[in-house]
Amino acid sequence: MIEVLRDNGFYLLVGEFPHGPPGGLLLTLLLAACTMALVLPGAVLVALARTSGRPWFARPALAFVSIIRAVPVLLIIFWTYLFVPVLTGVAISGFVTIVAAITIYQTAYLSEVIRAGIEALPRGQIEAGRALGLRYWTIMLRIVLPQVLVNTSPGILNVLIIIVKETSLGYMVGLGELTLTASHVNSLTLTRPLEVFAILSLMYFVICYSLGRIVKQLEKRVGTATGH
Repeated sequence: MIEVLRDNGFYLLVGEFPHGPPGGLLLTLLLAACTMALVLPGAVLVALARTSGRPWFARPALAFVSIIRAVPVLLIIFWTYLFVPVLTGVAISGFVTIVAAITIYQTAYLSEVIRAGIEALPRGQIEAGRALGLRYWTIMLRIVLPQVLVNTSPGILNVLIIIVKETSLGYMVGLGELTLTASHVNSLTLTRPLEVFAILSLMYFVICYSLGRIVKQLEKRVGTATGH
């Protein structure tokens, strides 16, 4: 294992960067960061639509969540990669495919976490805001969402952990993230697949375990702040 790391460690970390496109762990983290940056605001908007009490917002949001949660993420990747170019006439890269597909998928799941956080808040806060003459969106943006995002921060980080693992599906569209990079290393070494994929597993474990520890600490802090 030490020899595999010595010969291929840099390639596993950054791919061909800086002499070529980024890959390996670097690309995995870029994918996760870009996806999470899109998922969070999207999930907030869907959750607000679900809880708005206005059918023309709530029903499309409910339909989106119900449909996406009933479909495997792998199918969403294939639809994005194969059918979007057919419909638009524009080819899309593997990076855009994975970011778009996972964003759609995880937005549906995270929106339910945020929706539950909104509904868990005492209704008196919203009613007090209305009594002060504040509009619905003002109440949500200034009173409700700051509390909800803090209370649901462990759930938000859990989604990030899932996103990190789902980036490995970039392998299916030839995207050189960590899993495909490890596969290339395995093709070069030929006789050491156990060592290569043990290193791959260890790298994912370190990332996800570290994020999991942060989630635990956040759960304790949120629990202390809310008195639970």
